[in-house]
Amino acid sequence: MNVLQIWKTDYLHGGGGAIAMHRLHTGLRDAGINSNILCMKKTTNSPYVIKYSPNRILRKIEHRLKRFALNQGLNDTYLLNSFLLGQNPAYRKADIINIHGTHGFLNYLSLPLLSRYKPIVFTLHDMWSYTGHCAFSFDCERWKTGCGRCPYPESHPAIQKDNTRIEWKLKDWVYRASNLSVVTLSAMQTKEVRLSLLNRFSIHHIPNGLDTNVFQQIDTDQSRDRFGLPSNKKVLMFAALSLDEPRKGGDLLIKALASIPQTLKSKIVLLTLGDGGDVIGEQAGIESKNLGFICDDHQKAMAYSAADIFVMPSRAESFSLVVMESMACGTAAVAFKVGAVPDIIEHGVNGYIAETESAADLCKGIVTLIEDNQLRAQMSRSARSAILNGFTMEKQVERYFELYQDCMRSNTTLGTYKSLPFI
Repeated sequence: MNVLQIWKTDYLHGGGGAIAMHRLHTGLRDAGINSNILCMKKTTNSPYVIKYSPNRILRKIEHRLKRFALNQGLNDTYLLNSFLLGQNPAYRKADIINIHGTHGFLNYLSLPLLSRYKPIVFTLHDMWSYTGHCAFSFDCERWKTGCGRCPYPESHPAIQKDNTRIEWKLKDWVYRASNLSVVTLSAMQTKEVRLSLLNRFSIHHIPNGLDTNVFQQIDTDQSRDRFGLPSNKKVLMFAALSLDEPRKGGDLLIKALASIPQTLKSKIVLLTLGDGGDVIGEQAGIESKNLGFICDDHQKAMAYSAADIFVMPSRAESFSLVVMESMACGTAAVAFKVGAVPDIIEHGVNGYIAETESAADLCKGIVTLIEDNQLRAQMSRSARSAILNGFTMEKQVERYFELYQDCMRSNTTLGTYKSLPFI
């Protein structure tokens, strides 16, 4: 079986979705399945990652169309090279295509053509595929009925003109003419997708998995010494690609930390991973240390192991890799009920689920775990067990392999792979 993973980047600069794709790709290869990645931006030296080279003439036309398309709020519709993707040798050799996102790389208007000749699995790392423009809709549910009159035009990817109803209708037309199998990452996302444009396709809930041999508890003193953290204080941890992104809830974390009693603040240090972490500690009045962006998983595991509590104040997530990673390292998490958090955390058993958007409840969870050493130790053990029982890389690879096989069996009448009538 030859599997081709597709996204704009192979690992870095693509957020959690790119990391999750790369881990799946690695897990498939470790299991003996020939997986390759086709991307616009290659950030690793892997021989199994193919950098996509667009047609230069079409590229020039795209640059001219881009301003018009973006001015009209129609994201990615100017990407003409997507219609030539079927000519790429990596596409032709593949038995099955696994798309991990279209925005920023793939014109969704090309999906009917691309899915005519190869079975396509579409893994959803955000909501963009079934909204009129946004990757996360927060409290807006207009994506269920056709969008229009968008309340969050500035939400990523921001739009200059509200044509969200037109883009929603374009996606509806595209999906009517496409042949896809959809993968959701959480129970919450699965419920959403069943109410969305994508409900016409088969929907498969496959959560992300983790290499638990890499993400495991490392000696706390050794880990703290590695990062220059004090051994006599409780360490809180917060991680995100961009810590000041509103969706990640840095402002809610600041409010929660600021509410911690002063006598307790002096016993805490905040450890942050990502850009912009220094500001959080300063504004909350807590000692902090920012490690910046860490791409090495072994170093990440050591950082999680140095912490007593992991805090995730995100307002919206498709999954939340960082919660899963922290728990695999035996670090209990305090988080809001978003993404796969309810799937991973059992409140009061292996972590604390705070009331969404409530900085006060987030603070309560943090203080509870700081002050109760016995509860925190019990949650630490249970957190690791939860990941081993349901979120290993082996389980994820097994589920994807079964899906790939089913897709190939049910798509035996597709067109000839070797001679595609592409432009």
